[in-house]
Amino acid sequence: MQPTPPIPTDDEIDAILMPHKGREGPLLPMLHGLQAEYGHIPAPAISRIAHIMNMTRAEVHGVVSFYHDFREKPAGRHVVKICCAEACQSVGGDVMVEETLAKLGLDWHATTPNGALTVEPVYCLGLCACGPAAMVDGKVVGRLDAPRLERILTEAGA
Repeated sequence: MQPTPPIPTDDEIDAILMPHKGREGPLLPMLHGLQAEYGHIPAPAISRIAHIMNMTRAEVHGVVSFYHDFREKPAGRHVVKICCAEACQSVGGDVMVEETLAKLGLDWHATTPNGALTVEPVYCLGLCACGPAAMVDGKVVGRLDAPRLERILTEAGA
């Protein structure tokens, strides 16, 4: 079971948010700052941003949920992003992904119970001629097949 991350205080959140408040279009830099510090957007930060920016919590949540790279929960120690674009699907990536998620007992954006691995969709890594493709901890991997993906996941602790 993954440990619950500590809940940041308003002062800790404000220390990240306030340097961006005077900027033009400060919301995304605020969110990026929180993600960089905590590895996700802590729930209390949504309310703080809404208050500081004179927005509703729903508006802030809408931005967080729109962008795939923002997380509302911490990711695992390793993140595997698997391409779901048409080029990778056309060479069997979609079937490979469905089988892999079923084998792991995970849905997209889920983390293994031991906290080792988070699996996320990504829509094009620019390796269309080398699909199916994935990104493992920021490193792209092309010509992925089921045995190779299984090795990657096993090495990551799945």
